[in-house]
Amino acid sequence: MVAALQLIIPEHPRYQLTMHDIIEELTWRRLINQTTDEANLQQWLAERSRTVYAGFDPTADSLHVGHLMALTMLRRFQQAGHRPIALVGGATGMVGDPSGKSEERNLLSVEVLKANLAGMETQLRRFLDFDCGENSALLVDNHQWMDKLGYLEFLRNVGKHFPVSMMLAKDSVRGRLEQTEAGISYTEFSYMLLQAYDFVYLNEHFGCELQLGGSDQWGNITAGIDLARRLRGVQLYGITCPLLTKSDGAKMGKTESGTLWLSAEKTRAYQFYQYWINLDDADVDTCLRFFTDLGREEIESIVSEHASDPGSRAAQRRLAVELTRLVHGDDGLQTADRATQIFFGAEIDELTDKQLESIFADVPSSELPRDRLSGEGLPIIDAMVAAALAKTNGQARRTIQQGGAYVNNRRVEGIDTRLGTAELVGESTIVLRSGKKTYALLRFV
Repeated sequence: MVAALQLIIPEHPRYQLTMHDIIEELTWRRLINQTTDEANLQQWLAERSRTVYAGFDPTADSLHVGHLMALTMLRRFQQAGHRPIALVGGATGMVGDPSGKSEERNLLSVEVLKANLAGMETQLRRFLDFDCGENSALLVDNHQWMDKLGYLEFLRNVGKHFPVSMMLAKDSVRGRLEQTEAGISYTEFSYMLLQAYDFVYLNEHFGCELQLGGSDQWGNITAGIDLARRLRGVQLYGITCPLLTKSDGAKMGKTESGTLWLSAEKTRAYQFYQYWINLDDADVDTCLRFFTDLGREEIESIVSEHASDPGSRAAQRRLAVELTRLVHGDDGLQTADRATQIFFGAEIDELTDKQLESIFADVPSSELPRDRLSGEGLPIIDAMVAAALAKTNGQARRTIQQGGAYVNNRRVEGIDTRLGTAELVGESTIVLRSGKKTYALLRFV
């Protein structure tokens, strides 16, 4: 972990983007992997506001860092005056997309899917504006139309337009077929048809003409374009972005404790912030381009400053600020920064119990009766033992005498120190520390 510096939170950049700029914008940000019409797409997008969509399968009750690519792509199209649709796959999520997967996904129950959809909706609203006039974002669930579509009807109207040879040629299918042990079930094999029909349905009912997705979605996107041409005689388009990987090829957003989620309940704002603070130098320029609303000149200036003094981690710090504010809001950013300062020794004061709980979510805590703070107060030696920062009174005494005991990050001056209500940080909490970074909470009830 790097040394803490006082955080100066910059103002939100005023982001100006027009329909004429969007392809050029995505290009310099390195966000375009493939397009279905490279020669004409820029002019087509500049003609008028278009409706674009990206899909999100509700395999968990939160989006994760891997979804940031599609989220920020939709966000940029809306900033340029286009209308974004976020499609959550209540129907396709019950099947599972084989793209990029080495084995069959577990099928989710209807109840779990509904809970997952609710969690994702809250996060989508942080990225997209659902109340800004004609290009307000839409949130749709493909279960709304798939549930009404009978199996025989689907085979007659959709399935007959998909030659099996074409489906077998798609990378997502071919890769799985080459894995003789896992293979692919008919359920996942049919996923391509479902996503293709989504594109046709969104075009027919919402005027959607462009689909966005990761590079692993190319086969599904082109299948939808082909189906629209066969069924409706219309021309649709697709753009894919790169998959989110580190410079060494490993997936980004994976930590020792698991996936980096966009939900504060699953990944605290402090953990999220620290992930970007500790990002490798080789990846920070790319992530500034991918995810922030900072302009080209400002990003180049930040990267140049970082190159002249890598130890300051100025680029990582700015990335952490911008992304944490986007995902967790100003309150989450302030909490993350406060936690960073605390874990580097800043005195702890003026925090609520809720804030302390968020900052010290992984720190052990113990409860004592509140009346232990009354009268002469609670001896610091007893407090250290009660918080399990010392096994015995003797060990607690030695820690204090050696200058290694802290109350709310203030060093304890003597073994006769007693704690009273004045030491409460929140409504009922005192933070104890032994040594440089071993924390414990005492809650008084």
